[in-house]
Parts: sequence; C-alpha cells; structure tokens
Amino acid sequence: MIRIIAVVDQKVIINPPLERLEELHADWIWVDFDSPVPKETNLLRTYFDFHPLAVEDCVNSLQRPKVEFYEDHLFYVVHALHEKTLEATEVDIFTTKNTIVTFHKTEVPEIDFVWHYMKNLESVPIELGKNELVHKLIDKLVDMYFPIMHGLEERVISIESNEDDEAPKLINQIFDIRGDLLSLRKTVVPMRELLYRMLESKRVGLDADERTYFHDIYDHLLRLTDMMASAREMTSDIRDNYISLNSYKMNNIMKTLTVITTIFMPLTFIAGLYGMNFVNMPELKSDHGYFYVLGVMVLLGIIMSMWFKKKGWFDQD
Repeated sequence: MIRIIAVVDQKVIINPPLERLEELHADWIWVDFDSPVPKETNLLRTYFDFHPLAVEDCVNSLQRPKVEFYEDHLFYVVHALHEKTLEATEVDIFTTKNTIVTFHKTEVPEIDFVWHYMKNLESVPIELGKNELVHKLIDKLVDMYFPIMHGLEERVISIESNEDDEAPKLINQIFDIRGDLLSLRKTVVPMRELLYRMLESKRVGLDADERTYFHDIYDHLLRLTDMMASAREMTSDIRDNYISLNSYKMNNIMKTLTVITTIFMPLTFIAGLYGMNFVNMPELKSDHGYFYVLGVMVLLGIIMSMWFKKKGWFDQD
C-alpha cells in the first residue's frame, strides 16, 4: 500500500495521484510505502530513481541503522522495536529536496501515529518542514525504546529483591534479560551513531533550530545507552553473587566431606591391616581382639571428631 501526504500552502492533501505530484507544486511531500507489493517497491527505482544500492538495502534483509549520502538524496535506515518480542523492524527513509519517502515491509505503529497526526492537521505550521517530519518519525521510534528499557529494569529489580525462587531459575532469568539487553543494544548503539553523523554532517542540511531537536533525540539515545550499561552491570553483579554463593556452598560441602574422609582414614587403615588374614598375626587368635580393635576405632573416631570440632572445622561459615 502506498499513501501520500502533500503539503500545499500549509494545507494537507491526502493521497493525491502519484503521477500528478509534480503538478501540485507542493511545499513538500511524504510518500509512505506500507507493506508494499513488488510492483510498488519497483517505483523506488523507476519513479523516484533512488540509488540502486539504497533500493537493494530496502529489499534485502534487516540492515544496521545508518545514513548514506547520495548525489541528490539521503538514505536513512532506522529501527522500530516490538515491545514484547524486541524484534527489530527496518524503516527506510529517503529524503530529497522536497520529498520524504518511507519504506517498511510490515506495519509500524510509530509511522501510523505520525501519519494520523499529519492527516488530522487542519493547517500545517510553517515551521513543520521536511526535516521536522524526519525528526518526528525518528523521535517517535526512539520514544518507544524507553518502555522496553524500563520493563527490563523492572525485571532486574524484581530478581534482585526476589528471595522465593530457586537460584537456578533466577540465573536463567538473568541470562534471558542479558539476551534482551543485547538485542536492544544492537539497535540503540547504531541509532546513536546515526544521530551523531546527522548532527556532524553538513550534507543533512540542518539549521540551528533543527539541530536542537535532533540533538534531543541523540540525548535520549545516550540516556538509553547509560541505562543499558547500568542494567548489564546489575545483572553481572547478580550473576557473580550467584556464582560466589555456589562456590561458598561447594567449599562447605567439600570441607565437610574432607573432615569425614580424614576421620575414616585411620579407621580404614586399621580395618585393612586386620583384613590381611596372615596366619601368624598374633592378634587374630585373641578371644576379645575384635572388640578391642572395634573399641580403638570408635575411640579414635571420637577423639578426632572432638579435635576437629575444637579447631572449628565443623563450623559453617
């Protein structure tokens, strides 16, 4: 589906015929390719004459957020994120002297929001031009990153304060969160670099006021980056605490087993010694030898246990 908004003398014209756009002498035009069919996609090459490499990026699989500069147009790749699955959806934006073309293979709620905002304007403010529309599109996409990040932070905090669930279950949740943070980072960091290039490049053609608005988006992305770093650090601390706790428990178990083994070592030696069954062993002919040896083993075990207890080897730190 292709939908068009043309702004003529600050008035909005909805879906004028594509072949008559030049006759309108519009201030600027927004053409949105929403889930286009191949025939509509081909208009990027034939009607708009965009660079083949840019069109190829639109058609191919998910691209990293970026900005490319061509002779008569700019090409932006930005990402929308699904709030629950964190699946990225590519949104491609072409800008020429007086035209904005957006291209996305699936429906993007943020694009729809800006579309309905423009559609319902009775009169377009004179300051709302091509670059301002690009700002609104990117700003709306970035704003939707924050609920995702806040949700991840809440999950981290809930794990940190959770004392009911078993440790293996909690550590699995930690790794899930770290995976989601990595997915979010794959979008936020390139988007931050994209905004930095837009602010630093003269080819984008931003005036001082427009730079202020785009710098606001850049600040939001910096904030998101800091929030992600903080969340990753918290998950690392929880993970390290879990590993330390496991090591502590394992050390106590090994200490207990070592003490028990040490107590039984002399007893095992005595049992092995009298289990050799040599004929000339004098103790074997004693009427009460079994009870004597058994008593010595019990007494030895009690003495060693008391000694280890006195040294604190049975204490659980």
